[in-house]
Amino acid sequence: MNIRRGREADLPQVLGLIQELAEYEKAPQEVTNTLVDMQRDGFGPEPIFRFFVAEQPDGAIVGIALYYTAYSTWKGRMLFLEDLVVTENQRGTGLGRKLFDAVVAEARQTGANRMKWQVLKWNEPAIGFYKKLGAYLDPEWDNGNLNHEQLHTYVCHPAAEAAVQA
Repeated sequence: MNIRRGREADLPQVLGLIQELAEYEKAPQEVTNTLVDMQRDGFGPEPIFRFFVAEQPDGAIVGIALYYTAYSTWKGRMLFLEDLVVTENQRGTGLGRKLFDAVVAEARQTGANRMKWQVLKWNEPAIGFYKKLGAYLDPEWDNGNLNHEQLHTYVCHPAAEAAVQA
């Protein structure tokens, strides 16, 4: 099994793993991301994410760790691990640990002061995985989100709209 940086040619298999994760999380209808979006956002003129893959000798991708650089006003540069996915028949083989370690190594190499991620409260196997690694799961913070519809129907103050147009 090879752990390596992701390439544009990997994206169809990566999107397949993302859809597999959505099925596992009982929310397949929530995946609106497309291959075109991922090509633009990962390999276009202003890439906003990167990823590592776990690749079998035959070229099949059986795991991903997708991350991006974020910024904390208190801590500075950080990496946010958006998703760590290992296909079901490869779970428990150590691939998740290798992918997680690759993101940790990337955080160190890029000078990040923190690495963050989220895990669903009901996902006991993932919680156990992160605890086994010695990670701290913070109970103090709730996640805030605006979904697609809320984002587009939200009424911004005119001064804020003007600031974006300037």
